[in-house]
Amino acid sequence: MQLTKWDPFREMEDMFDRYSRALSFPRRGSQEVMATGDWAPRVDIAETDREFTIKAEIPDVRKEDVKVTVDNGILTIKGERKQEKEEKNKKYHRVERWYGSFTRSFTLPDNVDESKITAAFKDGMLNLTIPKTEASKPKAIEVQVK
Repeated sequence: MQLTKWDPFREMEDMFDRYSRALSFPRRGSQEVMATGDWAPRVDIAETDREFTIKAEIPDVRKEDVKVTVDNGILTIKGERKQEKEEKNKKYHRVERWYGSFTRSFTLPDNVDESKITAAFKDGMLNLTIPKTEASKPKAIEVQVK
C-alpha cells in the first residue's frame, strides 16, 4: 500500500466543504479527484509476507449498503449510513454521529493479485484480504563469497 503524507490543510478544506454542503452554499470548483462523501470510516492497513489486510469500521451500515471495487489499481470502498427517521414524539438533544455517503480509496501496489481480493463483513467491520503475487514474496538468496 502506498502511504501518503498527512496534509492538515487538506483536512481543513474537507471540513469547510462539509460545512458548506450542510448550509447549502455552492461548492468551489471541482478540485477534488474523488468525492470524499459526508464522512469517512477509519481503517487499519497491515501487511504480511503473503498479503495486505484492510479493516474498516463502518458501524450501523448494512452489508447491502457497502460496495468494494477495484479499477486500474485503485481499491474503493463506498457506502452509506442512513439516518433514522424522525419520530413525532422524539426530541433529540444531541446528534454527533455522521450520516450519509462515504468513500475511501487506496492505491494498490503492483505486487498484488486483484482477482483474488476477498471481503468479509461482520458486526460493523469490513475485512479485506489482498493477496500478494508469487513474484512479490520475499525469497532468500544465498550469496557465495569467494
